[in-house]
Amino acid sequence: MKIAIVASPVTPLRSTQVGGAQAFVSDLATGLVRRGHDVRLHCSEGSEVPGVQLVMVAAPTDAAAALVMPAGHAPSPAPGVAAALEAIFRSIAPDTDVVSQHAFDAPAFEAAANGAPVLHTLHMPPLVPAVLKAVARVDPAHLATVSESCRRSWKDAGVEIAWVLRNGVPDLRLEDAPVDRSALVAGRISPEKGIEHALHAARAAGLPVRVAGAAYDPSYDVDLGDAERLGALPRDELRRVMARTAVTVCAVRWDEPFGLVAAEAQMAGCPVAAYRRGALPEVVEEGVTGFFAEPDDVVRLSDAIRRCLALDRHAVRASALRRLGLEAALDGYEAALREVAR
Repeated sequence: MKIAIVASPVTPLRSTQVGGAQAFVSDLATGLVRRGHDVRLHCSEGSEVPGVQLVMVAAPTDAAAALVMPAGHAPSPAPGVAAALEAIFRSIAPDTDVVSQHAFDAPAFEAAANGAPVLHTLHMPPLVPAVLKAVARVDPAHLATVSESCRRSWKDAGVEIAWVLRNGVPDLRLEDAPVDRSALVAGRISPEKGIEHALHAARAAGLPVRVAGAAYDPSYDVDLGDAERLGALPRDELRRVMARTAVTVCAVRWDEPFGLVAAEAQMAGCPVAAYRRGALPEVVEEGVTGFFAEPDDVVRLSDAIRRCLALDRHAVRASALRRLGLEAALDGYEAALREVAR
């Protein structure tokens, strides 16, 4: 198939990603190229996705205004982002079979109204009124999301979604390394990720903490205390950190639509202690790859961290390879895109 993949122009696609959606879009494009599809990845200038033909637009000057802050205000209107999305859809080749659209921006659904058939993947719940209004006008057969949890949230908002296409994680062959008795908190630095809860729970369990991730919400000022700050890491380096970390803590304070950090940790053999929220129960196999606490219960989360220390790391990785690999995600997208293209 000749496939156009549309990423949000709000952030470029790079090896050090702002979030899980951006990381998965890069993996999706790379995987579909490897499977022999003719892929064009439409994205913001400054993107770097080796092996994939990129069609880039100028980065909009109002991109920061369009960022979705799950724990804060809805994004402001961003005419530059709308113009960039219109430019992206104008640049899609007329002989394209199907478009795989991943931008969570209302203009993406409006600009896609004409032209090649489009499958829109919703990587977030219905947090933004303008996006909800735009999505509600799309045929459900052309809508996908990344978990059953996220599909339920859209259904509760009045939107039916035909496809659940879970994200997948590429397998990286890592050399065996000694495991530090430490906890990792990874992902964007923003309040919905529950970093304070993760720090308190890990310290109560007697573990030092590493924090990996880029600042995302400029209004969020978190005191990391004595945690080791790793900053934003390339994904292969983050996976190596996970492989030598005793437990990854996901103390999310919102209904996580998927949880790519949890998936990547398990692929590295690292157990996950998490709040039972959003899609995390779909991503973590309780008792095998991690343990849960009820939302916002820091004491129980600390217990979950301690229990994770006794899990078999080979079993953690084996479970992840069976459930969370990229190849299964590619299978799902190929089937859905072929159906939409008919």
